[in-house]
Amino acid sequence: MRATIRVYWRLLVAGFRRQSAYLMAAFGGLVANTTFGLLKVAVLFATVRAAGGELEGYDVALMSTYIWVSQGLLGSVNLFGRIDIADRIKDGDVAVDFLRPLDVQAAAITTEVGRSLFNLIPRGIPSVLIGGLVVGMALPDHPTAYLLGAVSIVLGITVSAATVYLMVAAPGFWLVETRGLQILYMVVSGFLAGLFVPIWIFPTWLEVVAQATPFPSMLMYPVDIISGRVDVSGALLLLAVQLAWLAGVGAVGQALTRAGRRHLEVQGG
Repeated sequence: MRATIRVYWRLLVAGFRRQSAYLMAAFGGLVANTTFGLLKVAVLFATVRAAGGELEGYDVALMSTYIWVSQGLLGSVNLFGRIDIADRIKDGDVAVDFLRPLDVQAAAITTEVGRSLFNLIPRGIPSVLIGGLVVGMALPDHPTAYLLGAVSIVLGITVSAATVYLMVAAPGFWLVETRGLQILYMVVSGFLAGLFVPIWIFPTWLEVVAQATPFPSMLMYPVDIISGRVDVSGALLLLAVQLAWLAGVGAVGQALTRAGRRHLEVQGG
């Protein structure tokens, strides 16, 4: 058991170190996060003020927190549908992965989480600090929000990696090309995760649709918890929802991986 944990820990660290090689890309992402954050400030602040100063519980300060935390998480939460294992499945290299004494799904997700955690350092945290200093934002009243928010962010990152594996990578065992799935995932995930506007200002029917998917667990719920929009009991409920989605998505992904292994055919010479 300890040996297995040690192996996955090394995969996590390897993903972290691998991503640390792309510092200029991270800086470019920070610039993009800040630029689009300022654009969202202009649009969403105007929306709140047009609604009389409050919109579904969001005043200007809380909306600012939503904007900058969500922008900060953009580089870590996988809303773009890219994952290395998808290419390995397409090329047939995954056959080698199946020969290793590791779970293919767990190894892919762990490596992806390591890469995403690194992005919080040069891209995520600075985005939030810049937004807070330039525009200002609301801070949670209780310090517990920071601890629960950190746990929720890690869960959100893991849910996003597991969902990309399930929706984009795993179908590659049966499909010749998965780029269409990746584009579809990118379009749907950002909207339903609450990247553009909080899902709580959606029409009721669309809010219900969003909450029936794992996407809010990737971004909206972590933002709600760390911003203090929900109290401790509400935060614990959202954490439970995140855990439930992680378990469900992981289980379905595991089933597809096993079925895909039986279906896999690799030709070469």
